[in-house]
Amino acid sequence: MRLLRPLLRRKPLPLSRLHSTASNTPPTPTPTPTPTPTSNTTHFGFKTVREDEKESLVGQVFGNVASSYDLMNDVMSGGVHRLWKDHFIRTLAPGPTTKLLDVAGGTGDIAFRFLDYISATHPNPSPHVTLLDINPAMLAVGQQRAQQLGHTNIAFTEGNAERLEGIEDASVDAYTIAFGIRNCTHVDRVLREAYRVLKPGGRFMCLEFGSVENPVVARMYDLYSFHLIPTMGGLIANDRESYQYLVESIRKFPPQPVFADMIKEAGFKVVGKGWEDLTFGVAAIHSGFKL
Repeated sequence: MRLLRPLLRRKPLPLSRLHSTASNTPPTPTPTPTPTPTSNTTHFGFKTVREDEKESLVGQVFGNVASSYDLMNDVMSGGVHRLWKDHFIRTLAPGPTTKLLDVAGGTGDIAFRFLDYISATHPNPSPHVTLLDINPAMLAVGQQRAQQLGHTNIAFTEGNAERLEGIEDASVDAYTIAFGIRNCTHVDRVLREAYRVLKPGGRFMCLEFGSVENPVVARMYDLYSFHLIPTMGGLIANDRESYQYLVESIRKFPPQPVFADMIKEAGFKVVGKGWEDLTFGVAAIHSGFKL
């Protein structure tokens, strides 16, 4: 609510003096209301929230689902997410000494595949992985999985994709982010930070849900997403609301051509159209190079 300064009330003038007063005394100026500062807004699923609220709201979602995150990925996708991630790493085709920054790496799916790929394709490899995530609960699950799988050369780091504090300019060969960028408040800042930390010749790769163009497939996908996924989230993870948000966040993310333009605007050179659709566009791999 705007607060207006109260106007000074004056005793009414006699009619005999009204004319002379009006001609000799300048009118009292009307006070200009001071606008109340307003925060910029953004989306949290289909809800509109203040920008400074979104980070904590997203944090609550992933804090709630961390323990069941990997199981739900298998259930929701029928295991197809594993094929997407395998193809994602094959497309990256890292070398034996590639230095990777995996942002929003959470429970480690991309980092583990990266290391397994290098071990399988290169003798005597010496890669390095920094797995960064803003959510400590997701990182804890990732660290536990790394111990179980015997991956000891991953540096788990809590941090914000929009402000990669402690990551030096031009310090990594590859930057990956899988199913994480749509949860960030300022996607443009994430892309600029990715460009900053990559070495010249380094590669940015993003695996994210996309927009389905085929109308029949799109209709089926919507029915599945909005009716079944939240229900499964309630039954398996005991958290319907978090999975309702996750579904809505997919629909709010820019379609593939728009996101590809954002990548180019951040300074990256893209090859061809800049992305590869997976499973009718349900997901897409976006790629750009820092020249």
